[in-house]
Amino acid sequence: MLENLDGRRRAGSGGREAAGRSTPSGPVVVVTGASAGIGRAVAVAFGREGWRVALIARGRERLASAARDVEQAGGQALVIAADVAEANALEAAAVQVVSTWGRIDIWINNAMASVFGPVTDLSPDEIRRVTEVTYLGQVHGTLAALRHMRERDRGTIVQIGSALSYRSIPLQSAYCAAKFAVRGFTDSLRSELRHEGSRIRLTMVQLPAVDTPQFDWARSHLPRRLQPVPPIHEPEPVAEAIMRAALDAPREMWIGGPTIQAILGNMVAPGLLDRMMARRAWEGQMTNGPAGTREGNLFDAPPGDPGIRGRFGARSRRHVPAVSGATARGILAAVAFGCAAGALAAAWRLGAQRTAVPARRLPERERAARMIG
Repeated sequence: MLENLDGRRRAGSGGREAAGRSTPSGPVVVVTGASAGIGRAVAVAFGREGWRVALIARGRERLASAARDVEQAGGQALVIAADVAEANALEAAAVQVVSTWGRIDIWINNAMASVFGPVTDLSPDEIRRVTEVTYLGQVHGTLAALRHMRERDRGTIVQIGSALSYRSIPLQSAYCAAKFAVRGFTDSLRSELRHEGSRIRLTMVQLPAVDTPQFDWARSHLPRRLQPVPPIHEPEPVAEAIMRAALDAPREMWIGGPTIQAILGNMVAPGLLDRMMARRAWEGQMTNGPAGTREGNLFDAPPGDPGIRGRFGARSRRHVPAVSGATARGILAAVAFGCAAGALAAAWRLGAQRTAVPARRLPERERAARMIG
């Protein structure tokens, strides 16, 4: 599979030059939330393959730095400062990409925002803002991409989701709700595209906990510093898996063992996971260090350039397995069928034994009765 993927990369790169610069005919990818964390890692991964990469985010300083990373990796970069919560801004961004490079081959909706705290501590404005960025931001990006992809009847839209798209956890209610909403929106759109006979592809990628800077700039009402719920994964291998999903376009791709376990576990025993989340996910989202006062990045982009990684590198996993959702569900179905078949066989054997016992003992009872008689 990796050999085929490498072949598609070379074929799709428009013939990347030996010096590492992409040709004018190279393919085009748009990444929202591209100035830091996962989005930046994805942009650099495409740049490494000679793609032309449009980077969309709010922070101009970080965007300029991310663009340099993409170009140093071998790609071309186009910087567009925009807030994904504003539909018109993303429409204008899509127009700028097409007017500059002629088309959009892949659009990756990655931008997100979150606020940490119990539901009763959140304000309506905070919940609204998380919804506008994390849910409506993906809707706006999808609509902007579709308007241009439909003209060519081709292209791929990638929605960046999370294990939390299936299994909510405490202290991130607004974020979990937004990720659930993205999945619902995407499923509806997928059916509509199929109904139209469209060749536009749609995929959703569900991520595990990743070591990104968001845990140092997200708004929080918690008493201690934030952390991803362990185990934590490095951003770069996750970005590589996202790029594979963008090229292969499975219905869904589940990245990381914890993601696979959480989604399948929630299908089988959601009540058990409720109790586990109440015990583990509460404390698991905080370190022992006290939290400093900060507004976070919810409404305004913070200054500085934190790059791709957060502060959990020493605890992060380099290897990140990935599997399509269809494959994972097939494995679960096969296991369930095997368990059911085993239980049925055991029940049949037990029933056969119970039937056979009286048949062997009947002649003995008859002889005893005759002796008494």
